Amino acid sequence: MTAILLTGYILVWPVISAAILLLLVICLIRDMRAARKGGGDMV
Repeated sequence: MTAILLTGYILVWPVISAAILLLLVICLIRDMRAARKGGGDMV
């Protein structure tokens, strides 16, 4: 495995993790807004 491929492989994981975290936060905010609009609780 060349150094460029290994570096790219290592640097891709933080990007994927950040994208998943962003998706989870966006979904949480949507759920919070929907619960507040519906008059319910999150739990």
